Amino acid sequence: MTAGALDDADRRLVKATAAGLPLTPRPYAAIESVIGMDSAEVRERLRNLLERGVIRRIGAVPNHYALGYRANGMSVWDVPDDRIAEIGARVGALPFVSHCYERPRRLPIWPFNLFAMVHGRTREEVEEKVAEIAALVGADSRGHRVLYSTRILKKSGFRLQEQP
Repeated sequence: MTAGALDDADRRLVKATAAGLPLTPRPYAAIESVIGMDSAEVRERLRNLLERGVIRRIGAVPNHYALGYRANGMSVWDVPDDRIAEIGARVGALPFVSHCYERPRRLPIWPFNLFAMVHGRTREEVEEKVAEIAALVGADSRGHRVLYSTRILKKSGFRLQEQP
């Protein structure tokens, strides 16, 4: 089977977990009852899908708004392209950065190529964290901004379509 190929059991498993694992003490057992696969096979198939790169991770995704983190800023940085992998890895490793990634510049309007999401309870807290990123990036930063969220958009995961 190729890295991205899914058999019928894998497809059922991916569809059953696309919105997340059930919030129960035994989530794999709950999946077992939905797709008719014992929990040991659920765990083994998920491990295999992770190893093949079909799924990226299995983990909790807390609702940061419900936890009081209402100031959410996407910090955007103009850093040298030949240093972005190293700088991005350092910024992404900071405990207060939830995700960090490279995006293409859109010159002359948009010079930024490194994006790092920072959550805080207040804008002041976010600004303090962004200042920490600025200190870390140092002279490699040719400029940055913080784009604050103004509303919550519904997030959804990947959806498998039925095969013909």
